[in-house]
Amino acid sequence: MLFSPARTLVAALALSTAGWAASAGATSVPAAAPPVATSPIFVLNSLDADISVIDPKGFRELKRIPTGKEPHHLYLTPDRKTMVVANALGDSLTFLDPVTAEVQRTVRGIPDPYHLRFSPDMKWLVLAGNRLDHVDIYKWQPQNQAQPLVLTKRFAAPKTPSHLSIDSKSSVVYASLQDSSELLCIDLNTMTPRWKVPVGKLPADIYLTPDDKYLLVALTGERSVEVYEVGGAAQPRLVKRIETGDGAHSFRALGDKRHVLVSNRAANTISKISLESFTVVDTLRAPGGPDDMEILTDGRTLMFTSRWARKLTVMDLQTKQILQQVKVGKSPHGVWTLDQMPRQ
Repeated sequence: MLFSPARTLVAALALSTAGWAASAGATSVPAAAPPVATSPIFVLNSLDADISVIDPKGFRELKRIPTGKEPHHLYLTPDRKTMVVANALGDSLTFLDPVTAEVQRTVRGIPDPYHLRFSPDMKWLVLAGNRLDHVDIYKWQPQNQAQPLVLTKRFAAPKTPSHLSIDSKSSVVYASLQDSSELLCIDLNTMTPRWKVPVGKLPADIYLTPDDKYLLVALTGERSVEVYEVGGAAQPRLVKRIETGDGAHSFRALGDKRHVLVSNRAANTISKISLESFTVVDTLRAPGGPDDMEILTDGRTLMFTSRWARKLTVMDLQTKQILQQVKVGKSPHGVWTLDQMPRQ
């Protein structure tokens, strides 16, 4: 199995949590009251090359769906009709029905799709090639069954492009470059780079505020989140550093347009950040190396992948109590469901 230097370094951050993760995997938790949800929950098992399909009412694994090697991230098309899974080492994309959990199609010959984002206007699918150091922009033409994606532009993005974000106007895409500790901005109208600037150590996920004005960057190589003003500026401006916890990694908006969560993988915590003050207003204890997160439509059921414990963890945001843990596959990463709070 091949790993990029960034993934190897991030995995090393888990050494201090290995004992905790082992005990968390062996600890029973009380059963949860079923939340109001009907669509299946998808969990990507990166090192098993498959997807766990979870029953949203009983929180039990229903089945596994094989994918290409190393499925890390998934994204719902803006029309909410398709869940797209990026299989990095499999050089392929798996398209799923988000309601029935059936495979719609598999598109092969896509080099190293690690992270992905659709533009809101559904014109472009942008893919980060983590190990191949490029960002690809594909024209999206779903009516063409034989060739739904056409490569329009490939940008060199050394070193190790990780996570992507696209503004609400479908005009720019931002990409974090983990191993060079940089942030890249690409103009989707002219298909040219706008700027590239240095940031903190090992940037991973990025979150663009609903007004497109500020970009938050999670620093997995540190214990903080950097906030950059990007809206309307020729160059980004660092406005604040927010201390969260070791291994700040992945964002999930709370859905109220006022708060965003960030998982701190090495610290085994999740920080709640105010988008008004850019300060941490709450901290949740999150076992097993918390990674990607999802929030159900009740606004209080948080799910996150416990990367080192091989589990999906379900938490009540109001009581901060763990409701349930579901055993899934090796190195669970992305998690998603159609019955979700808004991601802004």
